[in-house]
Amino acid sequence: MQAGRLIVLTGPSGVGKGTLLQLLLQRHPELYLSISATTRSPRPGEVDGQHYYFVSRARFEAMVAGGELLEWAEYAGNYYGTPRAAVEEKIRLGQSVILEIEVVGARQIHQTFPSALRIFILPPNLAELEQRIRDRGQDSEEAIARRLDRAKAEIDAADEFDLQIVNDNLKDALKKIEVAICAANPNIQFG
Repeated sequence: MQAGRLIVLTGPSGVGKGTLLQLLLQRHPELYLSISATTRSPRPGEVDGQHYYFVSRARFEAMVAGGELLEWAEYAGNYYGTPRAAVEEKIRLGQSVILEIEVVGARQIHQTFPSALRIFILPPNLAELEQRIRDRGQDSEEAIARRLDRAKAEIDAADEFDLQIVNDNLKDALKKIEVAICAANPNIQFG
């Protein structure tokens, strides 16, 4: 059996990574979604081990020190990271693993797992990205401005990644991700 492949989806907040990932996993349950560890508190409805592994700051720092994470970053005062053991085990068993992570973590993956397929999701333009963030109705004007400033810097980094896909049409973007995953891993045959 051939080893699986690590696939990274990244891009700015509001670009539609989560929506694309949900559709991809619905269509292809053979893909394994890696669960991140975080120091933030669970939100209503979130389940430990299903949405995240919720850990203390001290435990997270011990995971970093022990080399237990493929990547990690601090975002909005909390740590987020990808536990190494489960990802490596799934790949060894021939399964492809998907990470949906921030750009900082995706850059680290290039160092810790250079064979990963790194896909950067782009918005059609900044005006559309701003509208998507506003439509969420979750952020203050100050938070929206911070997200947009960060998005501009992240978009400037898109060329660092293996593939850039513009999410201007959900169906088309999903198809491009599927084609890239199939090309990257002969174990996967999407119909």
